[in-house]
Amino acid sequence: MNSPPDLLKHATAVAAKAYAPYSKFQVGCALLTAQGNLYTGCNVENASYGLTICAERNTIFHAVAEEGPGMKIAELAVIALGFEFPPCGACRQVIAEFAWPQTPIWFLRDGKPVSMTMAELLPASFRL
Repeated sequence: MNSPPDLLKHATAVAAKAYAPYSKFQVGCALLTAQGNLYTGCNVENASYGLTICAERNTIFHAVAEEGPGMKIAELAVIALGFEFPPCGACRQVIAEFAWPQTPIWFLRDGKPVSMTMAELLPASFRL
């Protein structure tokens, strides 16, 4: 099993591959599934900005494509090269679809790894 620093290292490595010519925000994500598989992804921007895909959603969609609709996120880490912030609101909602309330979400704050549970990041997620 990967430790949070390992997930952050994977997220950092894939962030360097991001296609971000417009925002200059190179973001990477790494997640570990309940099955023990590691997936990574980066943001891919588009001139028609609404078509941009965030790193977190890119990673989650890849994990679902590999494991199927029952994929569950055990842990997730996100890194933006040169910046520090947690997942955006849209990504929080997508993460919530595949995570448990207690799933740790890792990111950097003041240069140090911190985690918040999914429930802390999005206490009132949309559910059907």
